[in-house]
Amino acid sequence: EVQLVESGGGLVQAGGSLRLSCAASGFGFDDYTVGWFRQAPGKEREGVSCISSKYGSSYYASFVKGRFSMSSDSARNTMFLQMSSLEPGDTAVYYCAAKLIYKADYDYWGQGTQVTVSS
Repeated sequence: EVQLVESGGGLVQAGGSLRLSCAASGFGFDDYTVGWFRQAPGKEREGVSCISSKYGSSYYASFVKGRFSMSSDSARNTMFLQMSSLEPGDTAVYYCAAKLIYKADYDYWGQGTQVTVSS
């Protein structure tokens, strides 16, 4: 059974940093694209970043470039989202997700972790 469990969310002041973790079980990262999404109150879910370990490729949404960095630890089957220079607009529930590399849609989702940035 595939499971994704996020942790590391919390309350931080603007300009601060947080590191989110996503522990995966039931699959290995090699054949999957793993990503982070977020959803703010009253807004649609949006993609934040994703990486493919197999191809060594990564993607970041324009609104987080230079501030967020995604990484994965295949040995621990865990991925991370290092967030710096946080802004109140980054306040959202953050989700990790995974999909087979060749698929368009993400199949597996975590339960989400709340990130709140105060001004």
